[in-house]
Amino acid sequence: MKKKILTVDDSPSVRQMVKLTLTGAGYDIVEAGNGMEGLNTAKATALDMVVTDLNMPVMNGLGLIRELRKLPAYRGVPILFLTTESDAALKQEAKAAGATGWITKPFQQSQLVAIVKKVLG
Repeated sequence: MKKKILTVDDSPSVRQMVKLTLTGAGYDIVEAGNGMEGLNTAKATALDMVVTDLNMPVMNGLGLIRELRKLPAYRGVPILFLTTESDAALKQEAKAAGATGWITKPFQQSQLVAIVKKVLG
């Protein structure tokens, strides 16, 4: 069965690029336009991984991670940040919130696939 990955980003073009990249690698992709949509989707759908942006309206990526980590079903689910931010303090905050990894935009498609494969096994 295909692994299901949620991609959360307020940019439709970024969501499309992530979807094209990961469906091409054999993953099933679900999309959300902000952290609140992502949280609601995660509550309604069993996911194997979450790839989220940091800066979004309604609920940002850090808020999403904190909320997901409160849910028993998502305590061990890998969560990757895919963001333009590269600040070390922000990376520490994300790790403390429960982020598994960090990819800086613009990203290489091969890099994203390699990290997803490594994290999902």
